[in-house]
Amino acid sequence: MHADIHLALHAGRAAELRREAGEFRLPRTRLRTRVGWTMVEVGLRPARSGPTTTCAQTFRTA
Repeated sequence: MHADIHLALHAGRAAELRREAGEFRLPRTRLRTRVGWTMVEVGLRPARSGPTTTCAQTFRTA
């Protein structure tokens, strides 16, 4: 493939990706909500407000 053809194909694809990126907009939400959902997607648990129980308080084996 000639360099000029490769460059033309690349420029066309780059323009298409820029157009698609311009059309895609995330809804405006609060930062805490966005960070929480990002953590869920990654597999982490968001920190909860309020009292928490430890494993020793929840599970008693003896």
